[in-house]
Amino acid sequence: MSPAEIAAIRKDFPVLARTVRNGKPVAYLDSGATSQRPEKVWRAEENFVLSTNAPVHRGAYQLAEEATDAYEHARQTIARFVGADDEEIAFTSGATAALNEIAYLLGDDRSGDLTVGAGDTIVVTQLEHHANLVPWQELARRTGAKLTWFSVTDDGRIDTDSIELDESVKVVAFTHQSNVTGAVTDVRAMVAKAKKVGAVTVLDACQSVPHQPVDFHELDVDFAAFSGHKMCGPTGVGVFYGKKEHLRVLPPFLTGGSMVELVHMDHTTYAEPPQRFEAGTQMTSQVVGLGAACDYLSAIGMDTIAAREKELTGYALESLSAIAGLTILGPATTAQRGSAISFNVEGIHPHDLGQVLDDDGVCIRVGHHCAWPVHRAMCVQATARASLYLYNTEEEIDRLARAIERARSFFAR
Repeated sequence: MSPAEIAAIRKDFPVLARTVRNGKPVAYLDSGATSQRPEKVWRAEENFVLSTNAPVHRGAYQLAEEATDAYEHARQTIARFVGADDEEIAFTSGATAALNEIAYLLGDDRSGDLTVGAGDTIVVTQLEHHANLVPWQELARRTGAKLTWFSVTDDGRIDTDSIELDESVKVVAFTHQSNVTGAVTDVRAMVAKAKKVGAVTVLDACQSVPHQPVDFHELDVDFAAFSGHKMCGPTGVGVFYGKKEHLRVLPPFLTGGSMVELVHMDHTTYAEPPQRFEAGTQMTSQVVGLGAACDYLSAIGMDTIAAREKELTGYALESLSAIAGLTILGPATTAQRGSAISFNVEGIHPHDLGQVLDDDGVCIRVGHHCAWPVHRAMCVQATARASLYLYNTEEEIDRLARAIERARSFFAR
């Protein structure tokens, strides 16, 4: 991207022009938690609410037809963005809800050959966000299945040699890109391992879909989840992806209106996917907003965004590595690495560091980032994390480095 293109992108995000802490310009380096939203996304939601708001898949009047068209058009846009068919994505309140839904359904005895039961094995990794770990712990508890995991390498990647998969493995769930170490997983290699033993794969794509081209069909994963608020979209909306042959077999998770075919007093038959998995009134304006976010990112180009973030990440790794006493968790280069950079500064607790940086208008995440196990595996209690996105600049990274140096001087007194 040229400087003019970067400046134009930044103008799309009004919040980036804000000042904080007595007039300091904000440097937002926490997009791995929640990204900022461009005005175009807000306007798409606003236009829907102010001119088209009505229940979808319910009314025969014009407003309801327009609302349904907008909702389903957004589904088409979002599906195309991740290389899926329209009927393969269902909307949820977020990725956490989607991953919980997948785990719950795989424990339902109506799920046919996909059903997880006693004697089966569920495999995860130590890199996982709690949202792709705790649901599997619960599934193991409910069904009597065994839970095991791949450990991590010294540079924060999945150690694929740490365990051997056998025929008892029913599910392999793993992250596409770590929200702590930034490591990007070789998805095809993991899928091949799972297929070899007849297991299904579940991909946490929250940190990959916003930052790089992702095609679920090409990756050949069985299930996946991602959220809207990390990819310039609204909060309160996420996506549950499943191969159509799986979704046709799975029972519903929530029941009620909209997801039924016929209802009798003693039994009910269910609608075809994806409606089967969208009970009740949906988060319609948020879905429309997520569709607009996909359009926004597509107009820039995901290859372009990935290349720009690689430049920024390389610059940040070099800048931070030059600071005495600073240790980076995760890969030291940009090879197979995303833009989430977690680090510690000797002698400064991450929470204290975060407060000093906040005084300079620099916004980062501190703590365990909803990923305790990987921190324990890498022998740290907590980290500071800067996570970059398409609207960040080298100047903001320079501000981060200067603020860290100021913190070092302050705590060295």
